[in-house]
Amino acid sequence: MTLIVSDENRVRTLLLDRPDALNAFNEELYDATADALLAAAEDPAVAVVLVTGNGRAFSAGTDLLEMHRIATDPDFQRGRHGFPGLLDALVDFPKPLVVAVNGLGLGIGATILGFADLAFMSSAARLKCPFTSLGVAPEAASSYLFPALVGRQNAAWALLSAEWIGPEEALAMGLVWRICGPDELLPVARHHAEVLAARPISSLIAVKRTMTEPHRDAIAAARDRENAAFAELMGGPANLEALAAFAQGRQPDFTQLPPGW
Repeated sequence: MTLIVSDENRVRTLLLDRPDALNAFNEELYDATADALLAAAEDPAVAVVLVTGNGRAFSAGTDLLEMHRIATDPDFQRGRHGFPGLLDALVDFPKPLVVAVNGLGLGIGATILGFADLAFMSSAARLKCPFTSLGVAPEAASSYLFPALVGRQNAAWALLSAEWIGPEEALAMGLVWRICGPDELLPVARHHAEVLAARPISSLIAVKRTMTEPHRDAIAAARDRENAAFAELMGGPANLEALAAFAQGRQPDFTQLPPGW
Protein backbone atom coordinates (compact mmCIF):
# COMPACT_ATOMS: atom_id res chain seq x y z
CA MET A 1 0.00 0.00 0.00
CA THR A 2 1.38 3.43 -0.96
CA LEU A 3 -1.48 5.64 0.24
CA ILE A 4 -3.55 5.50 3.43
CA VAL A 5 -7.01 7.09 3.23
CA SER A 6 -9.04 7.97 6.32
CA ASP A 7 -12.15 10.05 7.07
CA GLU A 8 -13.09 12.12 10.10
CA ASN A 9 -15.55 15.00 10.46
CA ARG A 10 -15.97 15.35 6.68
CA VAL A 11 -12.19 15.67 6.20
CA ARG A 12 -10.54 12.97 4.08
CA THR A 13 -6.85 12.56 4.88
CA LEU A 14 -4.49 11.20 2.23
CA LEU A 15 -1.31 9.94 3.88
CA LEU A 16 1.54 9.33 1.42
CA ASP A 17 2.95 6.05 2.67
CA ARG A 18 6.28 5.11 1.10
CA PRO A 19 8.45 6.19 4.04
CA ASP A 20 11.42 4.02 3.03
CA ALA A 21 11.49 5.90 -0.30
CA LEU A 22 10.80 9.28 1.37
CA ASN A 23 7.28 9.08 -0.09
CA ALA A 24 8.65 9.55 -3.60
CA PHE A 25 5.96 9.19 -6.24
CA ASN A 26 6.23 6.07 -8.34
CA GLU A 27 3.55 5.21 -10.89
CA GLU A 28 1.59 3.31 -8.24
CA LEU A 29 1.45 6.29 -5.88
CA TYR A 30 0.58 8.71 -8.69
CA ASP A 31 -2.34 6.44 -9.60
CA ALA A 32 -3.47 5.95 -6.00
CA THR A 33 -3.40 9.67 -5.21
CA ALA A 34 -5.20 10.62 -8.42
CA ASP A 35 -7.87 8.00 -7.75
CA ALA A 36 -8.27 9.25 -4.17
CA LEU A 37 -8.76 12.85 -5.31
CA LEU A 38 -11.25 11.82 -7.97
CA ALA A 39 -13.18 9.76 -5.42
CA ALA A 40 -13.17 12.58 -2.85
CA ALA A 41 -14.42 15.03 -5.45
CA GLU A 42 -17.48 12.86 -6.08
CA ASP A 43 -18.14 11.78 -2.48
CA PRO A 44 -20.93 13.91 -0.95
CA ALA A 45 -19.68 13.05 2.54
CA VAL A 46 -16.26 14.66 1.93
CA ALA A 47 -15.90 18.42 2.30
CA VAL A 48 -12.12 18.87 2.50
CA VAL A 49 -9.05 16.82 1.61
CA LEU A 50 -5.89 16.98 3.73
CA VAL A 51 -2.64 15.65 2.24
CA THR A 52 0.44 14.82 4.31
CA GLY A 53 3.27 12.30 4.42
CA ASN A 54 4.30 9.40 6.65
CA GLY A 55 7.77 9.45 8.18
CA ARG A 56 10.45 12.11 7.89
CA ALA A 57 9.50 13.25 4.39
CA PHE A 58 6.44 14.83 2.86
CA SER A 59 7.48 13.64 -0.60
CA ALA A 60 10.83 13.41 -2.36
CA GLY A 61 9.04 14.04 -5.67
CA THR A 62 9.22 11.63 -8.56
CA ASP A 63 11.00 8.36 -7.81
CA LEU A 64 14.26 8.97 -9.68
CA LEU A 65 15.19 5.30 -9.88
CA GLU A 66 11.89 4.61 -11.63
CA MET A 67 12.35 7.77 -13.71
CA HIS A 68 15.69 6.38 -14.91
CA ARG A 69 13.96 3.12 -15.90
CA ILE A 70 11.29 5.07 -17.79
CA ALA A 71 13.97 7.04 -19.64
CA THR A 72 15.98 3.97 -20.62
CA ASP A 73 13.46 1.10 -20.88
CA PRO A 74 10.95 1.43 -23.74
CA ASP A 75 8.99 -1.53 -22.37
CA PHE A 76 8.40 0.01 -18.92
CA GLN A 77 4.70 -0.19 -18.01
CA ARG A 78 3.32 3.24 -17.11
CA GLY A 79 0.45 3.79 -14.68
CA ARG A 80 -3.15 4.48 -15.61
CA HIS A 81 -2.94 8.11 -14.44
CA GLY A 82 0.74 8.75 -13.78
CA PHE A 83 2.03 12.26 -13.18
CA PRO A 84 -0.23 13.92 -15.81
CA GLY A 85 -3.32 12.28 -14.35
CA LEU A 86 -2.46 13.44 -10.84
CA LEU A 87 -2.10 17.00 -12.13
CA ASP A 88 -5.46 16.72 -13.90
CA ALA A 89 -7.01 15.63 -10.60
CA LEU A 90 -5.38 18.52 -8.72
CA VAL A 91 -6.45 21.10 -11.31
CA ASP A 92 -10.03 19.84 -11.32
CA PHE A 93 -10.39 19.12 -7.59
CA PRO A 94 -13.44 21.21 -6.63
CA LYS A 95 -13.18 21.19 -2.83
CA PRO A 96 -10.68 22.80 -0.44
CA LEU A 97 -7.26 21.14 -0.50
CA VAL A 98 -5.15 21.44 2.64
CA VAL A 99 -1.49 20.38 2.53
CA ALA A 100 0.60 19.66 5.63
CA VAL A 101 4.30 19.50 4.72
CA ASN A 102 5.66 17.30 7.50
CA GLY A 103 9.22 16.90 6.18
CA LEU A 104 11.29 17.05 3.03
CA GLY A 105 9.35 18.20 -0.03
CA LEU A 106 11.02 18.00 -3.45
CA GLY A 107 9.59 18.31 -6.95
CA ILE A 108 5.87 17.57 -6.78
CA GLY A 109 6.36 17.53 -3.01
CA ALA A 110 6.93 21.29 -3.37
CA THR A 111 5.00 22.23 -6.52
CA ILE A 112 1.78 20.71 -5.14
CA LEU A 113 1.67 23.85 -2.99
CA GLY A 114 0.60 25.75 -6.09
CA PHE A 115 -2.70 23.87 -5.85
CA ALA A 116 -3.13 24.09 -2.07
CA ASP A 117 -5.88 26.27 -0.68
CA LEU A 118 -4.14 26.20 2.70
CA ALA A 119 -0.57 25.02 3.25
CA PHE A 120 1.03 24.26 6.61
CA MET A 121 4.72 23.44 7.08
CA SER A 122 6.63 21.81 9.88
CA SER A 123 9.46 23.84 11.38
CA ALA A 124 11.63 20.78 10.63
CA ALA A 125 10.65 20.60 6.93
CA ARG A 126 12.47 21.86 3.84
CA LEU A 127 11.37 22.36 0.24
CA LYS A 128 13.22 22.16 -3.05
CA CYS A 129 12.31 22.54 -6.72
CA PRO A 130 15.21 20.49 -8.16
CA PHE A 131 14.53 20.94 -11.86
CA THR A 132 17.78 22.60 -12.93
CA SER A 133 19.77 20.11 -10.84
CA LEU A 134 18.06 17.34 -12.82
CA GLY A 135 18.57 19.02 -16.18
CA VAL A 136 14.84 19.34 -16.82
CA ALA A 137 12.08 21.99 -16.88
CA PRO A 138 9.48 23.02 -14.28
CA GLU A 139 6.40 20.92 -13.71
CA ALA A 140 2.85 21.06 -12.37
CA ALA A 141 2.20 24.52 -13.86
CA SER A 142 4.67 25.88 -11.28
CA SER A 143 6.05 28.26 -13.92
CA TYR A 144 2.67 30.02 -13.71
CA LEU A 145 1.40 29.20 -10.22
CA PHE A 146 4.56 30.05 -8.30
CA PRO A 147 4.96 33.61 -9.71
CA ALA A 148 1.26 34.17 -9.04
CA LEU A 149 1.63 32.82 -5.50
CA VAL A 150 4.96 34.23 -4.33
CA GLY A 151 5.98 36.89 -6.89
CA ARG A 152 8.39 36.80 -9.82
CA GLN A 153 11.73 36.93 -8.00
CA ASN A 154 10.81 34.47 -5.25
CA ALA A 155 9.52 32.10 -7.92
CA ALA A 156 12.63 32.61 -10.04
CA TRP A 157 14.88 31.71 -7.11
CA ALA A 158 12.82 28.65 -6.19
CA LEU A 159 12.62 27.32 -9.76
CA LEU A 160 16.05 28.34 -11.09
CA SER A 161 18.34 27.69 -8.14
CA ALA A 162 17.29 24.18 -7.05
CA GLU A 163 18.28 25.30 -3.54
CA TRP A 164 16.57 24.29 -0.30
CA ILE A 165 13.85 26.59 1.04
CA GLY A 166 13.39 26.54 4.80
CA PRO A 167 10.10 27.13 6.61
CA GLU A 168 10.74 30.78 7.50
CA GLU A 169 11.69 31.57 3.89
CA ALA A 170 8.67 29.66 2.60
CA LEU A 171 6.42 31.62 4.96
CA ALA A 172 7.96 34.96 3.98
CA MET A 173 7.50 34.11 0.30
CA GLY A 174 3.86 33.16 0.80
CA LEU A 175 4.52 29.58 -0.30
CA VAL A 176 2.95 28.31 2.94
CA TRP A 177 0.38 29.89 5.24
CA ARG A 178 1.53 28.74 8.69
CA ILE A 179 4.59 27.14 10.30
CA CYS A 180 4.02 24.64 13.11
CA GLY A 181 6.21 22.58 15.39
CA PRO A 182 6.54 18.99 14.18
CA ASP A 183 4.14 17.68 16.82
CA GLU A 184 1.64 20.46 16.21
CA LEU A 185 1.54 20.29 12.42
CA LEU A 186 -1.21 17.73 11.91
CA PRO A 187 -3.44 18.91 14.78
CA VAL A 188 -3.25 22.50 13.54
CA ALA A 189 -3.78 21.56 9.88
CA ARG A 190 -6.65 19.25 10.83
CA HIS A 191 -8.28 21.94 12.99
CA HIS A 192 -8.33 24.38 10.09
CA ALA A 193 -9.52 21.66 7.70
CA GLU A 194 -12.39 20.84 10.07
CA VAL A 195 -13.34 24.52 10.36
CA LEU A 196 -13.75 24.55 6.58
CA ALA A 197 -15.46 21.16 6.56
CA ALA A 198 -18.18 22.44 8.91
CA ARG A 199 -19.31 24.86 6.19
CA PRO A 200 -21.79 23.88 3.45
CA ILE A 201 -20.02 21.82 0.81
CA SER A 202 -21.95 23.54 -1.97
CA SER A 203 -20.68 26.91 -0.76
CA LEU A 204 -17.10 25.67 -0.41
CA ILE A 205 -17.21 24.41 -3.99
CA ALA A 206 -18.70 27.69 -5.25
CA VAL A 207 -16.07 29.81 -3.50
CA LYS A 208 -13.20 27.67 -4.79
CA ARG A 209 -14.61 27.65 -8.32
CA THR A 210 -14.87 31.44 -8.41
CA MET A 211 -11.26 31.71 -7.19
CA THR A 212 -9.72 29.14 -9.52
CA GLU A 213 -11.77 29.40 -12.73
CA PRO A 214 -9.98 32.56 -13.99
CA HIS A 215 -6.68 30.64 -13.89
CA ARG A 216 -7.67 27.44 -15.68
CA ASP A 217 -6.62 28.49 -19.19
CA ALA A 218 -3.31 29.89 -17.93
CA ILE A 219 -2.59 26.67 -16.02
CA ALA A 220 -3.33 24.58 -19.10
CA ALA A 221 -1.06 26.77 -21.24
CA ALA A 222 1.74 26.59 -18.64
CA ARG A 223 1.47 22.80 -18.54
CA ASP A 224 1.74 22.66 -22.34
CA ARG A 225 4.86 24.83 -22.30
CA GLU A 226 6.41 22.83 -19.46
CA ASN A 227 5.62 19.50 -21.14
CA ALA A 228 7.25 20.67 -24.38
CA ALA A 229 10.36 21.84 -22.55
CA PHE A 230 10.48 18.68 -20.45
CA ALA A 231 10.19 16.48 -23.53
CA GLU A 232 13.06 18.38 -25.13
CA LEU A 233 15.31 18.05 -22.08
CA MET A 234 14.34 14.58 -20.83
CA GLY A 235 16.99 12.11 -21.92
CA GLY A 236 19.33 14.91 -22.96
CA PRO A 237 22.93 15.12 -21.78
CA ALA A 238 22.17 17.13 -18.62
CA ASN A 239 19.28 14.93 -17.56
CA LEU A 240 21.16 11.68 -18.22
CA GLU A 241 24.14 12.95 -16.21
CA ALA A 242 21.84 13.88 -13.32
CA LEU A 243 20.09 10.50 -13.31
CA ALA A 244 23.35 8.58 -13.63
CA ALA A 245 24.83 10.57 -10.76
CA PHE A 246 21.81 9.81 -8.59
CA ALA A 247 21.97 6.10 -9.37
CA GLN A 248 25.73 6.09 -8.61
CA GLY A 249 25.39 8.09 -5.40
CA ARG A 250 27.47 11.06 -6.53
CA GLN A 251 26.97 14.73 -7.35
CA PRO A 252 26.28 15.49 -11.02
CA ASP A 253 28.97 17.30 -12.98
CA PHE A 254 27.41 19.55 -15.60
CA THR A 255 30.68 21.29 -16.51
CA GLN A 256 31.64 18.61 -19.05
CA LEU A 257 28.41 18.75 -21.05
CA PRO A 258 28.35 19.80 -24.71
CA PRO A 259 28.11 23.58 -25.34
CA GLY A 260 24.62 24.91 -24.70
CA TRP A 261 23.74 22.21 -22.17
